[in-house]
Amino acid sequence: MTGIAMGSEVGAQAARARALAVLRIRGRALAVALLPAAAAVILVAGGTSDHLVGPGWDAARAVVSAVALVVLLAAGVIALVVARARPAVSPTVPIAEDAAPDLYRLVRDLAERLDVPAPSAIALTPDCDSWLEDRTHPAHGPPAHEERDELAGAAGGRHRRTAAPVLVIGSPFLWWMRVGELRAVLAPVVAGTGPSAHPDIAAARRFVRGLDAAVATAADRGRCPAFRLACAGIGWVARLLLRSCRQHAAEMERGVAAAAAERAQAVDYGVRIVAQEQVGLAYAGWDRLLTRVALPAWRMGRWPSRLDAGVVAALTELSRRDRLAEGFASRLGERPACDLLEEPGTVDEAASLLAARLFHGGPAECGPDWAPVDWSEYPEEVVDRKWRTDAARLHRVLDALGVRRAPDPTAHDPNGPTLSRVLDHLTTPPDADADADTRATSPNPGTPGATPDAEPASRAPAAPATEADAGIDADTTADIDTDLHPDEDTPRTPRTATLAARLSAELAREEAAAPPAPVPGASPSGQAGPDALWDVDALPLFPLQPPRTERELLADHVTAMVCCAAMDTAGAQPGLDWLDGPALLVGGERATDLAPRVLSLVEDGDPDPLRVWLSDLGIRPEKPVRLV
Repeated sequence: MTGIAMGSEVGAQAARARALAVLRIRGRALAVALLPAAAAVILVAGGTSDHLVGPGWDAARAVVSAVALVVLLAAGVIALVVARARPAVSPTVPIAEDAAPDLYRLVRDLAERLDVPAPSAIALTPDCDSWLEDRTHPAHGPPAHEERDELAGAAGGRHRRTAAPVLVIGSPFLWWMRVGELRAVLAPVVAGTGPSAHPDIAAARRFVRGLDAAVATAADRGRCPAFRLACAGIGWVARLLLRSCRQHAAEMERGVAAAAAERAQAVDYGVRIVAQEQVGLAYAGWDRLLTRVALPAWRMGRWPSRLDAGVVAALTELSRRDRLAEGFASRLGERPACDLLEEPGTVDEAASLLAARLFHGGPAECGPDWAPVDWSEYPEEVVDRKWRTDAARLHRVLDALGVRRAPDPTAHDPNGPTLSRVLDHLTTPPDADADADTRATSPNPGTPGATPDAEPASRAPAAPATEADAGIDADTTADIDTDLHPDEDTPRTPRTATLAARLSAELAREEAAAPPAPVPGASPSGQAGPDALWDVDALPLFPLQPPRTERELLADHVTAMVCCAAMDTAGAQPGLDWLDGPALLVGGERATDLAPRVLSLVEDGDPDPLRVWLSDLGIRPEKPVRLV
């Protein structure tokens, strides 16, 4: 225990030394600002005492006094901006004490065991991380309360106006971790309130945050030219000071973290080693749930309202599939940390909506085009609608290219959308190797699936790659991402290139025509708008995936058309795979071998593997399908 105390003291002293270095930089900046004023005072005092007299001294007094006045005015403006600029705050879901009394009790007991001040409040973030966040700025909440400084050494008996930081907890931790594991993971975080309460460290942090906020304020371009010029000067000074104290601030934070880690070793050290494994597992499950399951729903105007509960289902499914994770499911018999909340479902819904805002840029309130969806409704509300929407878009583009509805006039319902139309259009003719470019620009009207009005790939409407709807399942996406090479993003055949470019342009038009998300004045929980504390114009703050290439977009649309044909002609069903997202269920079993067959058609114009697959499952591509 003595070694732990000494290690904690060493880290705290190192952090304080760096904090003093930051404050010395602030003092030097103040001295530079006061230097012209001091020179002016000396000159004025010399003139009044008849020591510095004469025309030269009078001119020097006037010039220096004018310079001092300008410098003092500029320094006052910069200091005012640094002091009043609103520091950045992480978007979170605030948790009141009456909504989670057991959680607050756990955190306070932990702080008492660590002999540090308890956090002033608790908030949740839709991410797999936890930290302390200072929200003592007037724009972030109520004024600070008086609190005894227990870490100020010999001067610890005095009182000062301060407030402990807010404890931000990753919401997936509450649902996946057990109570003991959560306590062990939070111990190093809560221990950070001790060094943070030191007045020198707190002052250094306020100075650095103020500079950072001043840089952000000066970068705002929505001002008149005169204000922009003044803001440019303020931003230059703030950036100069930030560069000067950057290394000291970083070392200060490392010292605080080291002191907190040393102090936390006395609490649940053995449990924390096991809990850290759960942190990595929760992060993997959360990332997969967002990219494979939530993202397709967000693109369809639906947001899953139980994302945190979905993490448990996803990781339980992982433990069933992966023998390396067999022991994780046995933990589910213990008390989950979400039981510390009075209404876990309400908190999960608020965190899920915030995740949709941060990672996709969705609205902050529900509406006709932005509605919650339960996991039981996901296959019908998201998967089925997504496939049929993609298939409808694919046939609209084929109509624009002049592709006939059915190459065989004797087919049933020749005007209906069929999978055969897509297969025949993307199939490369046998003699296409010799004159593929010529056939793309001047197709033979007698060739099945010919496109008389089609444009060559080089003349197709260029559109920036945009995020399209997600594919059939994550296996499809994963296979496509694995098989595609960075230098082969352009479709190989002329017909494929033209169709992919048209699809990309059509999707870009749809996204441009979508109405912008409204900016409400209050949060869904009814508290005064957190939107005022962070830049809603920058949403999404953390995009999950880069824009798709044209070939990926075409492969997803062809896959969606195949799934529609399977549902309408072979009795297949849309499904949800917790690890891979939307899935096609044929005879109750998930179809996992569709992706390479679609790629064979899209990349090489070879429909044979896909036709064999359709024939084996009894899917009839010539029958019309139902679209949105």
